[in-house]
Amino acid sequence: MKILLIDDNVNITSMLSKYLKLKEIDCDISNDGRNGLELIKHGKYDDILLDISMPEVSGHDVINELEKTGKLKSNKIILFTASSITNDEIEKLKVRGVNACLKKPVQLQNLLDVLKN
Repeated sequence: MKILLIDDNVNITSMLSKYLKLKEIDCDISNDGRNGLELIKHGKYDDILLDISMPEVSGHDVINELEKTGKLKSNKIILFTASSITNDEIEKLKVRGVNACLKKPVQLQNLLDVLKN
């Protein structure tokens, strides 16, 4: 399994990538949305863990760009956020093609369960 983790918090991406590697999950990291979009354009990922609240290019911007290019539904997108996103907003994003939403701080077993489904 290969995933892409897009989050502007370097501590989170570092910790999670180390944990996922221990679980034998290959993990690429991007600490901003713009670079994340480039990695998606040039790579193939089983899952994309995406933070919503990032400076410059937010998770919403990434989702919008993937939708414009027809790649939103061909990627498994898991929102990964500490923002105060509402259940209604999550449901609207799921209708568009987002697969799941995990609220920070994430329980590591919950993350593994979502990745395996």
